[in-house]
Amino acid sequence: MITIIAVDFRSSKPIYEQIRDNIKHLIITGAIKQDEKLPSIRELAQSTSINPNTIQKAMRELETEGFIYTVPGKGSFVAPRPENINSERIGELYKVVKDTISELIFLGAEENEIIEFIRSECFKGENTP
Repeated sequence: MITIIAVDFRSSKPIYEQIRDNIKHLIITGAIKQDEKLPSIRELAQSTSINPNTIQKAMRELETEGFIYTVPGKGSFVAPRPENINSERIGELYKVVKDTISELIFLGAEENEIIEFIRSECFKGENTP
């Protein structure tokens, strides 16, 4: 079950995006597993004190992005890892990585530090499905 959803009410990022990103992170890191049932929208709204419509929007986006699926009358569950490669989404993420690396270099990070950071993050084991 989802234990922690952190929302920063001072952030310029919309609350539904923060919720979506929190749940997505829990799925990607394996904190919640494939086919695991997620709390209901009502439960999440009560535990976070956030409007159910905001939670609903986050859940809808997660479903659209393929991170969760809904079984009518039963709830939402973590979707299995996609079998088909989503080239468009992979391209978008590579652009984010490229932009981030460019900013790190601008801020003075050394190439070796960046490469070592990427290596250590990729081979932690916790990020491997």
